[in-house]
Amino acid sequence: MSDIPYSTEADLEACQDRIGYRFRNPELLLAALKHASGVTHRLASNERMEFFGDAILGLVVCEQLYQIYPEYLEGDLTKIKSVVVSRDTCASISESMGLADFLLLGKGMAADPEVPRSVVAAAYESLIAAIYLDGGLESARAFILKDMDAEIESTVSGETRGNYKSQLQHHAQREHGVTPSYNLVDEKGPDHNKCFKIAAQVGSQLFAPAWGRSKKESEQRAAHNAICQLTDKPVPYPTDDFLEGDK
Repeated sequence: MSDIPYSTEADLEACQDRIGYRFRNPELLLAALKHASGVTHRLASNERMEFFGDAILGLVVCEQLYQIYPEYLEGDLTKIKSVVVSRDTCASISESMGLADFLLLGKGMAADPEVPRSVVAAAYESLIAAIYLDGGLESARAFILKDMDAEIESTVSGETRGNYKSQLQHHAQREHGVTPSYNLVDEKGPDHNKCFKIAAQVGSQLFAPAWGRSKKESEQRAAHNAICQLTDKPVPYPTDDFLEGDK
């Protein structure tokens, strides 16, 4: 028989409805909702579960990134993961499910209408640990990816939008197993104001070059040309166009 008071038991039922997971052992959920301000000893709080849940969240997100983006380099995966598992993302997900409504807080914190985002973020990680302990890794993975799949997709789109070199690199590695190279075709102007004409190359395929006021800008433009050629779109930087004012 459960030692959970009836009033708390009703709240736990409502919490399970809200998060979309039914606990075999509701006392694990209760433990995940206990903030340090609401207990007499910190060992009775959700801090240990937060520590464990953070590791489970990282594992699931890293595995998902590894599986669905085989063309991404380690550095790319690391940048995406750091955004996806950030405190801000965890807080946003926790807020969207209304987890703050069920937290067991001390009187001082409970009196504040705004629960700190760090607290609701920690509660989300604690909840992940509780689900893992209750239902195993598959249950935790399903719970995490229910929200994190969209976060991953959004983060990846943000990382690559406008970064044509990154897009071309992912295409080249996925389709051909190679990294693009950038060839300097021409340069004009004095040393203090040079312009560079650079062409992107993937394997034996050379794409339309583009002018830029720096090698970095030229490479981005050349990659943009390449992306457009690969998708049968007009190139945005025609090969023979020179930068205005530099003719």
